[in-house]
Amino acid sequence: MITNEVILWSVLIVFITSWFVQQIYYSLIFGRFIKKPKPHNDISEPVPVSVVICARNEATNLEKYLPMVLEQDYPNFEVIVVNDCSDDETEDVLKRFQGRYPHLRTTFLKEQEKFWHGKKLALTVGIKAARHEWLLLTDADCAPSSNEWIKTMAKHFTEDKSIVLGYGGYLEYPGFLNRLIRYETAFIALQFFSYALARMPYMGVGRNLAYRKSLFFAHKGFASHAKLDSGDDDLFINEAATPDNVAIEWSDKAHTYTEPKKKFSLWVEQKKRHLTTFTKYKKIHKLILGGEVFTRVIFYISFIFLLSNKFYIELVILLFSLRFINQLVVMRILLKRLKEKRLFVWTPFFDITLPFINLYIYLLNKIRPYRRWR
Repeated sequence: MITNEVILWSVLIVFITSWFVQQIYYSLIFGRFIKKPKPHNDISEPVPVSVVICARNEATNLEKYLPMVLEQDYPNFEVIVVNDCSDDETEDVLKRFQGRYPHLRTTFLKEQEKFWHGKKLALTVGIKAARHEWLLLTDADCAPSSNEWIKTMAKHFTEDKSIVLGYGGYLEYPGFLNRLIRYETAFIALQFFSYALARMPYMGVGRNLAYRKSLFFAHKGFASHAKLDSGDDDLFINEAATPDNVAIEWSDKAHTYTEPKKKFSLWVEQKKRHLTTFTKYKKIHKLILGGEVFTRVIFYISFIFLLSNKFYIELVILLFSLRFINQLVVMRILLKRLKEKRLFVWTPFFDITLPFINLYIYLLNKIRPYRRWR
């Protein structure tokens, strides 16, 4: 017969084990990002850059944000906008801008009734049209944080690197949903920046991502995951990144920002689409990412159980406090570096609730799978 004491001892062992694993994540992996980074030297000769943007019915956003890209302080770059079957004023906006900006080039795709295509085809068309080796990708609804976005990202365009990961954040608005979206985005950035520094790069975000044109074609573009709506950023990086060919850039001069979803239902649909790519990650990446979430949930559940039963309560509180302090230090530095304001006080709440929110979306996706927009 299993006694209550046996159960308590078993839970205590689980608690200590999960605490130890969490310490490894925060100290040995995430801790890499919060250390003072090594300075990088300015490149003496600016590398030519092709900025590629896909736009489907984005006339309003192009009017608002495209000048911020076109007016970058960089001597040698072009901007390629792919008009992806737009039926609004996108074409008119682009023609007007072409009259003012000679380095703006455009191409287009026409709607085919019998053939549906997503962003990957449009992006491939834009990449093929690019004249330069280095590609810098963002979206039509994204705004660079400064006129030195290209310049700052380009500091990493060296012979030994093929990929540069940047930070793509969301604009700040009042409300709980906005804080949830921005916190999760910052934490995901902590993960892919830290794992890249640990020589285990696994993803980037298409709102702010650079790589070589030759790398794209060497991996046959998006051929291995062409049927998925998502994955033009994370799955391509998951496939093409190596321990040595990736650099990161988190400077606030090189951020991009986009409009967040304003309704929870719309954000859930966006998350459902993003979740379709996780199953395609390399096994090691699924293991280390899932391991952090799993041990975090186990840590909190076992903590509550032990606390309620007052079993070795001094040890339990001590270990909980050490993990809590370690986490707060990491998140404080992360949020400060990424210029994510008014989020730090939400750290304990989101740390506990985000795994369950994502579990809810995952299960919802099983019941009502994401359907592609047409």
